[in-house]
Amino acid sequence: MANFDWREALRRGLAIPAHPLALTEHRKLDERRQRALTRYYLDAGAGGLAVAVHTTQFAVRDPRHGLLRPVLQLAAEEMDRAAAAGRIPPVRIGGICGDTGQAVAEAGQLRELGYHAGLLSLAALADADDDRLIAHARAVGEVLPLVGFYLQPAVGGRLLPTAFWRRLTELESLVAIKIAPFNRYQTLDVLRAVAASGRDDLALYTGNDDNIVADLVTPFCTGDADGRRELRLVGGLLGQWAVGARRAVKLLERCRAAAASVPAGLLRDGVALTDINAALFDAAHGFRGCIAGIHELLRRQGLLRGTWCLDPGEGLSPGQADEIARVHAAYPQMHDDEFIAEHRDRWLAG
Repeated sequence: MANFDWREALRRGLAIPAHPLALTEHRKLDERRQRALTRYYLDAGAGGLAVAVHTTQFAVRDPRHGLLRPVLQLAAEEMDRAAAAGRIPPVRIGGICGDTGQAVAEAGQLRELGYHAGLLSLAALADADDDRLIAHARAVGEVLPLVGFYLQPAVGGRLLPTAFWRRLTELESLVAIKIAPFNRYQTLDVLRAVAASGRDDLALYTGNDDNIVADLVTPFCTGDADGRRELRLVGGLLGQWAVGARRAVKLLERCRAAAASVPAGLLRDGVALTDINAALFDAAHGFRGCIAGIHELLRRQGLLRGTWCLDPGEGLSPGQADEIARVHAAYPQMHDDEFIAEHRDRWLAG
């Protein structure tokens, strides 16, 4: 379909399996089974495929194996064949890794093979600051549209704070974000950044294999008290969906249908509680300020005079007080301010 709008398809929400690598017993590419996997996903109704990503094994890039282009080529051929047969074309996403030179070269290869966007791994830039990460993403985005990727640290990713994601959303080349830290606090870091950006054209996908259904039915209402937006994760780009792909397509449909009937207010409160907990318990600094954070909110409400702990070295982390102020203002429905104000003097009476 020459007029296929892959960006709009991505924004509507798709089930996108992360494609595995089929090998022989000698650890060589098994082309017949590699094609069979692609055909399986397409026949199952997957709306797209992600190839040369973590599930495909990053080692396909190793020159000793020389598998990156062959694997990308095989998947592209099968997707071409499906489109030529009159099916709705799948959205084609290819993994992009390495330093800037390698990443730009991989983006060029993906574009040459007809891929729509690149899933950008930042694992190779483990020590880079935000300025370098953004410059890296900008350079790659000049070659191919980007899917941002929060890869969990356990498999080679790195921590990426809200400030990074907010800057990434300023890149016009960014079309989607795969959120896969396997961590609710870090998931909200991304969503807060997208909410603050004001962009409504970004497709948000869950990669949290440990929380797929909850991600797909939850209305995420995040942001500051004066600028709250409701965001939804519209689909999944998942290694989990490399198996049970037909069921995954049906599951996504069921989640869409159920989203209207799930008590939205209860789910929103769950998001609010996680955001509040991240500030109070100091998730950004390994929970070092968790006790002092609780003390700080109670101090603001007049029940404590300070945040002191028995250990003089235990206190609020840098920026934690500002975060507590933010969540206190953003979620008034979750705090006991009025109740405490009404009874505090009596409770404090000798």
